[in-house]
Parts: sequence; C-alpha cells; structure tokens
Amino acid sequence: MNTQNLLLNAIRKKLGDGVSIIEEIASVLNISYDASHRRVSNKSKFSIEEAVLLCTHYDIAMDSLFKNEEKHILEKTKTIKTVADFKIYLEKSALLLSKFKSNDSTVYYSAKDIPLHYTIGGSLLSKFKIYVWLNILTSEQNISFENFKIEESMLQESSNLISIFENANRIEIWNDTTINSSLQQLYYFYEAGLLNYNNALQIIADIKKIITTIENKVQVSNSNFELFYNELLVLNNTVLCINNNNSSFFIPHNMLSYYVTNDKNICEEEKTFITNQLKNSKSISKAGKKDQKIFFNRMFQKIDFFTNKIENYLLE
Repeated sequence: MNTQNLLLNAIRKKLGDGVSIIEEIASVLNISYDASHRRVSNKSKFSIEEAVLLCTHYDIAMDSLFKNEEKHILEKTKTIKTVADFKIYLEKSALLLSKFKSNDSTVYYSAKDIPLHYTIGGSLLSKFKIYVWLNILTSEQNISFENFKIEESMLQESSNLISIFENANRIEIWNDTTINSSLQQLYYFYEAGLLNYNNALQIIADIKKIITTIENKVQVSNSNFELFYNELLVLNNTVLCINNNNSSFFIPHNMLSYYVTNDKNICEEEKTFITNQLKNSKSISKAGKKDQKIFFNRMFQKIDFFTNKIENYLLE
C-alpha cells in the first residue's frame, strides 16, 4: 500500500462511518470537492505541505505512515544547558502533557529518582535540583548554590506541570533507592563547599516533607494516587500517560530530556509491561499500617542518616 493510501486510511479511522472523507479533506485543505476527489481516488498526490496539514489536523503521527515494525520516529524534548533551557523544557513538558488533564487520564511513573512533579515548584529543594541538573549537564556551571539565580517566572511553569500530575490518576513505582540520588547530591555539594550548612538542612527538610506528604496521601482511601514498591525492577524514570483518546510514552534521555512517542502499539506494549511489573509489586497504598510504616521508615532512616552526616561534618 502506498503512503497516500496509508494516510487516507488513517484519516478514515479518525472520521468513522457516515462521514464523507472527500468533503472533510476539501474543508481541511481549503480546496474544491473535485480536487479533493482526485486526491482520494489517487489521481493526484498530496503535497508535503498538505500531508503535514492533514496529519496535524487529525492528530496522526507521521512516523506511523512511514515506519516498519523495527523503526520508530521519536520526538525529543530540548536538551538543557541553561536556566532558560529549563524554562523552555517546563513549557514543552506542560504542553505535551496538557491532553492528560482529564479525570480519565492515568499516569504511570517508574521512579528511579523522586519524580519531577515533587521536586519542582517554589521550595529550596526545587532550586537545588535545577542547580544540580545544570552542574551535571554542563561543565560551565561552577558557582555556589547561594550565588545561583533562577527566574521567578519559572514557578508558574512549574505549577502548570504539577497540576497536571496532581489531577491525573497517578500510579508510581518506587523502591529502596528512589530517594538515594537526591540525598547523595545534597551531601556531595555540601562536602564540596558549594552548599552552606543552613541551606543543606533546609533542603533535606524539604525532602523529608515530600516523603511525609506521600505517606499521608497513601492513607487516603479515595485518593487518585497509588504507590507501589518493587524490589526487583530496575526503575528508569519512564512515564506512560493514557486516557480514552490519547497515549504518550516518555523515555529518559540525558537526565531531564525525554524521547516522546504517541505510537499506540508502543504505548500498549509499555502498559502491558507495567501491568506485569505491578503484579510483582506490593501496593503500599493498599497495604496494612505495618507494611506502610516499614516502607516509609526506610526512607526516613536514610534522611536521618544524611542529616546526621551534615550536622556532624565539622566534627570529623
């Protein structure tokens, strides 16, 4: 089947029965009925511009028209090297996720690190995480945390992204190492003399507040949030978003950047994979009080361990 027929078939699936594809295409492309008929009957070809316009209008991924089962075209979010890049990243992420604002949306998050929606916003931890990411992603970042500045406007972009995650039905998979990197980053920059004592203790208090908030949330029976514990799976910060009309799969690249695909087959494969992993995981949200306390106490013990290291560092 040629590419034009593949596009036409994809449009027909979007339109459903009882809708004239000739009239639809004539309207979208702003051409005559006869000109549209010639394209539908393959007597003339769509131009590249027309094909792009049709794919955009009907939300058809162009990669689905050209790929085979072994090749896929992915969109990539902006690589972050500056604070301005991070602001663009937040804007783009909120735009990509905006179609999952509805109550029928579900977000699956494989949390190798504390998920982004907990660590952005207006806290000192939020500023510290941006500082850390820029230090890791570029060699040009060589200032202390106290001299690091970010724009206040970024807080609004953060709020938009946080609200999407908070409103969706959210299923997160954590394990014993999910909070490790944030704690180790904190101690690294403190020990290097790039983070002062008071800020280090405030940031670790912010981390503790996140864990306390999550602990309280899993105890709410009607919550739209469910937390799972998996001690076997190597978590990787992938995110799968699904609702009745859309699906998107986010694959990590270079710390914060993501490859993104809306390919239904890939998203269905990932959902199957996650479903199988959830069967091998323990639902902390549905566990008894004892199992919940054991899970969260492990994290609080790690937080206390690093708090003591910072408090006693000058005595070493």
